[in-house]
Amino acid sequence: MANWLFKTEPDTFSIDDLRARSGQTEPWEGVRNYQARNFLRDEVQVGDKVFIYHSSCKQVGIAGIAEVVREGYPDPVQFDSNSPYYDPKASEASPRWYRVDVKFVEKFAEVLPLKTIKAMPDIVEVGLVKKGHRLSVMPVNDNEWQRLVQAAKRTTE
Repeated sequence: MANWLFKTEPDTFSIDDLRARSGQTEPWEGVRNYQARNFLRDEVQVGDKVFIYHSSCKQVGIAGIAEVVREGYPDPVQFDSNSPYYDPKASEASPRWYRVDVKFVEKFAEVLPLKTIKAMPDIVEVGLVKKGHRLSVMPVNDNEWQRLVQAAKRTTE
């Protein structure tokens, strides 16, 4: 199993939105970056853990954890001309965009802020701390995953 970080804008979809669907699954749709798409299509697997990261908001950082419950499959909104994620170059025979389904696992009592993450000396590989890295889906190695979970739980004690 692998670990991931998925970015979302909480005004659009937040950890609270995912928690409200507790017991259900939710598609992680609308990813429109080829490298992030490749992760969703080729590498993200059922059982993988995911940090839900709130971006473009007042409190930027890791808000909680989800689990992948369905591996990558074509994102149907790419075929819907009424969707903001419509792609006229995509076809059902040759889809361009993929999504996975996730379920809620845990919301942290407080968001682990990006500023705190960047100040952690042992967090060096995750894309969040690398200059110019703006992917909405990124891998997180096991050691950094454990350190980030510990830090998130410490901020609430």
